[in-house]
Amino acid sequence: MNSVIGTRKMTARQLWRDHPEKSRLRGAFFQIHFWVGAIVGAYIFMMSVSGSVIVFRNELLNQGVSVEWMVDLHTNLLGGTTGRFVNGIGALSLVLLCVTGAVIWWPGVKFWRRSLAVEWRASFARINWDLHSALGFWGFAFVTLWGVSGIYFVYPDQFTGALSLDPAGWATFWLAQLHFGRFSWLTEVMWAVTGLVPAVLAFTGVFICCRRVVFQKPSNPKVIVN
Repeated sequence: MNSVIGTRKMTARQLWRDHPEKSRLRGAFFQIHFWVGAIVGAYIFMMSVSGSVIVFRNELLNQGVSVEWMVDLHTNLLGGTTGRFVNGIGALSLVLLCVTGAVIWWPGVKFWRRSLAVEWRASFARINWDLHSALGFWGFAFVTLWGVSGIYFVYPDQFTGALSLDPAGWATFWLAQLHFGRFSWLTEVMWAVTGLVPAVLAFTGVFICCRRVVFQKPSNPKVIVN
């Protein structure tokens, strides 16, 4: 009882610092992250895997292997203009997941270091949660970059207009270059491997979703109630 009263007397800043799980704002962001992830999980998995493959598009073509259909899948979802428009919505969803994920990742000042690594000796549910949390943190910059650049590719005029960018300027140029990472064989390997991070996040996210919705268990196995 005393702990509950003490929590109520905390300022919003103190609550976020020490007990973010009790914050209504975090609860709202969690619900957005949870349901958006449940809806676009399969899409993100597909885009992640196809993107990692087409990083080596030129090298594969030189070996006589064409992946143009996969390029079309990654770019237009094999659906022409309509598919590209839907792809833009998917990119917006990915950025939304990054933003909400960054907010709900914070576990409190006492436990934040634990969220940077995976406890491999724990149960599968705990490993799954740790993997989702740790990869979400370490891969945040890359995943956000791919989401933002994906929005730019689909809605270039709206993107540059909203951010007051020069369509032919250095910002949009590097945004496009960084999406593919074709600077050297080393960056291609890095982009291909890191490009699988969204696929792992999607897989672990689906398990978290099933654990919560199907089995009626807390999303985070570290706590009794999320």
